[in-house]
Amino acid sequence: MSEQTTGTPQEAQAVSPAWSRIEKARHPQRPYPMDFIERIFTDFSEIHGDRAFGDDEAVACGMARLAGEEVLVIGNRKGGTTKERVRRNFGMPHPEGYRKALRAMKLAEKFGRPIVSLIDLPGAYPGLGAEERGQAEAIARNLREMSRLRVPTISVISGEGGSGGALALAVSDRVLILENALYFVITPESCAAIMWRDAAHKQLAAEAMRISAPEVAAVGCVDEIITEPEGGAHLDPEAGAGLLGQALQRHLAELKAMPVETLVAARQDKFRKIAQFYTEG
Repeated sequence: MSEQTTGTPQEAQAVSPAWSRIEKARHPQRPYPMDFIERIFTDFSEIHGDRAFGDDEAVACGMARLAGEEVLVIGNRKGGTTKERVRRNFGMPHPEGYRKALRAMKLAEKFGRPIVSLIDLPGAYPGLGAEERGQAEAIARNLREMSRLRVPTISVISGEGGSGGALALAVSDRVLILENALYFVITPESCAAIMWRDAAHKQLAAEAMRISAPEVAAVGCVDEIITEPEGGAHLDPEAGAGLLGQALQRHLAELKAMPVETLVAARQDKFRKIAQFYTEG
């Protein structure tokens, strides 16, 4: 059923277009990154552990093939049942998850394999243990090292792309976003709690934040919007995976044709210029 707001009279009682997209991005039947990986890639061989603390089960990394092309693929796990969600920490990585991903990316770079990451997470885990083990440092290191990787890189925002937790897996040559996915610095609920001290204003926050695929594409945060099946990917996961797989193959072919030095320079230049605004005096 459609969710109704309980905010002020200024807020529309019907579900807003912005909130409708959020409901699709969070739909319980929407394919998670590992669902897309299983449908698009073959011969997935998982890599475990960060070689420092442990193996974060919220992040999966492994070598695989994309239409016969050997690649490294990374995806966060959210879990389908309550027990699995707790085990996967609801898809929110700990620092060891980011360190595992970086270890796998460096391995892919060593063997010249392109890197594809699929992202659907509300943010990095903010718990005390994660902070004590260096969450901020792990994210910052990933941002730096991903900008320097000497292999083609593609990231896909398939559901929610939340804050630095998503960006730590998305400093890539091409950043794609599914039609009903979101890319944000904070969830609408958290934004409403800060701005109006009431999370019930989440629909108003969603409208103001401009976090939908077309809106983030307009300011250069993503490179292409991938069309979903009519009604959303949750209604036809196979078709959704097919459309995404075709886009990945096309972008990978384009990136492989570029010299490495050009590739790295273009990637770094792109992220320096994202969301710049100019005014004429």
